[in-house]
Amino acid sequence: MARETEKMLRGYGLTTAEMFYRMPDFRNVLNSFIWQEYDVAPDHPRLFRFIEFWQAEIEGPLHSVRFVHRREIAPGEWRNVRGEFYLN
Repeated sequence: MARETEKMLRGYGLTTAEMFYRMPDFRNVLNSFIWQEYDVAPDHPRLFRFIEFWQAEIEGPLHSVRFVHRREIAPGEWRNVRGEFYLN
Protein backbone atom coordinates (compact mmCIF):
# COMPACT_ATOMS: atom_id res chain seq x y z
CA MET A 1 0.00 0.00 0.00
CA ALA A 2 2.81 2.45 0.85
CA ARG A 3 4.31 1.89 -2.59
CA GLU A 4 1.06 2.89 -4.33
CA THR A 5 0.68 5.95 -2.09
CA GLU A 6 4.24 7.05 -2.90
CA LYS A 7 3.49 6.71 -6.61
CA MET A 8 0.32 8.76 -6.30
CA LEU A 9 2.23 11.51 -4.50
CA ARG A 10 4.73 11.58 -7.40
CA GLY A 11 1.93 12.17 -9.92
CA TYR A 12 1.04 8.62 -10.91
CA GLY A 13 -2.57 7.70 -11.47
CA LEU A 14 -4.45 4.49 -12.11
CA THR A 15 -4.54 3.62 -15.81
CA THR A 16 -6.97 0.96 -17.01
CA ALA A 17 -6.74 -0.32 -20.57
CA GLU A 18 -8.92 -2.73 -22.49
CA MET A 19 -7.06 -4.46 -25.30
CA PHE A 20 -9.07 -6.03 -28.09
CA TYR A 21 -7.11 -8.67 -29.93
CA ARG A 22 -7.66 -11.28 -32.60
CA MET A 23 -7.49 -14.92 -31.64
CA PRO A 24 -4.40 -16.53 -33.21
CA ASP A 25 -6.31 -19.47 -34.73
CA PHE A 26 -9.54 -17.60 -35.50
CA ARG A 27 -8.66 -14.16 -36.90
CA ASN A 28 -12.32 -13.11 -37.20
CA VAL A 29 -12.88 -13.54 -33.45
CA LEU A 30 -12.07 -10.64 -31.11
CA ASN A 31 -11.29 -11.17 -27.46
CA SER A 32 -10.52 -8.61 -24.77
CA PHE A 33 -7.94 -8.28 -22.02
CA ILE A 34 -8.03 -5.77 -19.15
CA TRP A 35 -4.73 -4.27 -17.95
CA GLN A 36 -4.41 -1.97 -14.95
CA GLU A 37 -1.34 -0.26 -13.50
CA TYR A 38 -0.20 3.01 -11.96
CA ASP A 39 1.15 5.22 -14.76
CA VAL A 40 1.96 8.85 -15.52
CA ALA A 41 -0.23 10.86 -17.91
CA PRO A 42 -0.01 12.08 -20.64
CA ASP A 43 2.91 9.92 -21.83
CA HIS A 44 1.78 6.61 -20.24
CA PRO A 45 5.22 4.92 -20.42
CA ARG A 46 4.12 1.72 -18.64
CA LEU A 47 1.09 1.28 -20.91
CA PHE A 48 3.11 1.73 -24.08
CA ARG A 49 5.84 -0.60 -22.77
CA PHE A 50 3.14 -3.25 -22.18
CA ILE A 51 1.73 -2.73 -25.68
CA GLU A 52 5.25 -3.15 -27.13
CA PHE A 53 5.66 -6.35 -25.08
CA TRP A 54 2.31 -7.62 -26.36
CA GLN A 55 3.24 -6.97 -29.98
CA ALA A 56 6.61 -8.73 -29.57
CA GLU A 57 5.60 -11.71 -27.42
CA ILE A 58 1.87 -12.47 -27.74
CA GLU A 59 0.51 -14.34 -30.75
CA GLY A 60 -2.87 -12.62 -30.81
CA PRO A 61 -2.45 -9.36 -32.79
CA LEU A 62 -3.95 -6.25 -31.24
CA HIS A 63 -7.04 -4.85 -32.91
CA SER A 64 -7.51 -1.78 -30.70
CA VAL A 65 -6.78 -0.39 -27.26
CA ARG A 66 -8.90 1.99 -25.23
CA PHE A 67 -7.87 3.35 -21.88
CA VAL A 68 -8.76 5.74 -19.08
CA HIS A 69 -6.52 7.44 -16.55
CA ARG A 70 -7.49 8.73 -13.14
CA ARG A 71 -5.19 10.62 -10.82
CA GLU A 72 -5.99 9.40 -7.35
CA ILE A 73 -4.52 12.45 -5.63
CA ALA A 74 -4.93 15.75 -7.43
CA PRO A 75 -3.46 19.13 -6.44
CA GLY A 76 -5.16 20.54 -3.40
CA GLU A 77 -6.55 17.20 -2.26
CA TRP A 78 -3.52 16.13 -0.19
CA ARG A 79 -2.65 18.07 2.90
CA ASN A 80 -0.88 17.44 6.18
CA VAL A 81 -3.30 17.49 9.09
CA ARG A 82 -2.11 17.98 12.65
CA GLY A 83 -4.43 16.83 15.35
CA GLU A 84 -7.02 14.20 15.87
CA PHE A 85 -10.38 13.80 17.54
CA TYR A 86 -12.18 10.92 19.16
CA LEU A 87 -15.80 9.91 18.92
CA ASN A 88 -17.37 8.34 21.99
